[in-house]
Amino acid sequence: MPMLNEKQRLMRKVMSCSFALVEANLYLDSHPTCKMGLEYFRKHKEEYDKAAAEYTKKYGPITARHSLAETKWDWVAEPFPWERGES
Repeated sequence: MPMLNEKQRLMRKVMSCSFALVEANLYLDSHPTCKMGLEYFRKHKEEYDKAAAEYTKKYGPITARHSLAETKWDWVAEPFPWERGES
C-alpha cells in the first residue's frame, strides 16, 4: 500500500468519521437513550469537525457547507474534491 500524503490522510480521516456518524445516527434512531451510542456519536462528531476544519483550512472546502467564503463564493472557484483526486 503506498504511503499517504497529509492531504490524503486528512481526507481519509474525514471520510471515516463521516461513516461513523452515519452509522451512529442510524443506531440512535432506534436507541435514542443509549448513553454509549450518544457518546460514540459525540466523539466522532468532534473528530469529524476537527478533521474537516483542518482539511478546509489547508486544501479548500470539502462540501459547500465547509466554505469559508467571506468576500467571494469559493465553492465553485476551485476544483471539486473528486476533481482534485481525493476520492
